[in-house]
Amino acid sequence: MANNFCCHHLSHKLRSSISSLRNLPLPSSPFTRGTLKFPISPSRRTHTLSAAIHIQSGRFTWDDVFNLAEPQQNKSSYLDGYFEKVKLCNRNSEKQCEFIPFVLEKRIVGYVHNRFADNLRRFDDLIILPDDTSYGGKFGRYITLHPRIRTIEDRTSALEYVIKSLGEELVPGIRNELYPVKSSFGVPEYFSLERAAAPYFGIKVYGVQMNGYVERDGQKYLWIGKRSEVKPTYPGMLDNLVAGGLPHGISCGENLVKECEEEAGIPRSISSGATAVGAVSYMDIDGYRFKRDVLFCYDLKLPEGFIPKNEDGEVESFKLVPVTNVAKIVRRTQFFKANCNLVIIDFLFRHGYIKPEDLGYLELLQSLRSGDCS
Repeated sequence: MANNFCCHHLSHKLRSSISSLRNLPLPSSPFTRGTLKFPISPSRRTHTLSAAIHIQSGRFTWDDVFNLAEPQQNKSSYLDGYFEKVKLCNRNSEKQCEFIPFVLEKRIVGYVHNRFADNLRRFDDLIILPDDTSYGGKFGRYITLHPRIRTIEDRTSALEYVIKSLGEELVPGIRNELYPVKSSFGVPEYFSLERAAAPYFGIKVYGVQMNGYVERDGQKYLWIGKRSEVKPTYPGMLDNLVAGGLPHGISCGENLVKECEEEAGIPRSISSGATAVGAVSYMDIDGYRFKRDVLFCYDLKLPEGFIPKNEDGEVESFKLVPVTNVAKIVRRTQFFKANCNLVIIDFLFRHGYIKPEDLGYLELLQSLRSGDCS
């Protein structure tokens, strides 16, 4: 997909002034986008999201969650609800042609919408748009930083200045949290970028999400969180027990331990037992935002007596829910934050709740990695 795009935007400030940019204040924002590489068969398209239960963010209660009845389903439609959740994370793939490549050191590190680039042209001392078809796309150009801005620190400061100058109207929800910009996981970073700006520059974002489960009398239960009603993103929606983006300067394992403590009060003595079980990926286009996410999945078997307690105010409450009920919630509602559905579906595969006998098994399994999982 990397070679399917073209070029883009940005501009501002002399290198001599870059060092002073770090002291400027910032704004805030986030979200996602995607490409479904594994098409859904015509029989599944008949079961659309309109058939699922729709309740707006924060407008449902735990009673709504637990009182959800399961209608009778035949084998040909059983997985439809899961397919719809994959599609929800992978919207507007046909609009990829509207983006142009963001290139550094001859590698594509992101994508910027052609129109959003118009807002960046005034920063021409920092960002240039060479006319060059080498990186593909229909616009015949790409976006890059001025060649004199070479170090990680200077690149980070230059983009920080640009994002602060654009302001809340164009890049809402600035968090003053930096994400590393890489062409793929495990390679050296080119610079760091404000988290809220990541989808506007189409950079690949990595995160960790953990399924915390309990086994009791031969049955498995998942701890599920309900997000705070005052949280700026996805207020009141259901969430995995622990989740978080992977910021600059921390490993996946250490980040998970940190998030476990902050989000669920899980001490290191327990969270260090979490098992890395793979990854899911998706690509979601929403207006000017191109979200290319890879989520590293973890499982943690918790002691029966452990009760999670949120420490950072982002979770309203937790409930222990039978996995079979969680599967029903995923299939039939939009109660969960969209990308949580993928992590849970992955759990259902690995723990045998979705079986090869279910029609569409392999198609659904492949679709969990619809994004650039690299």
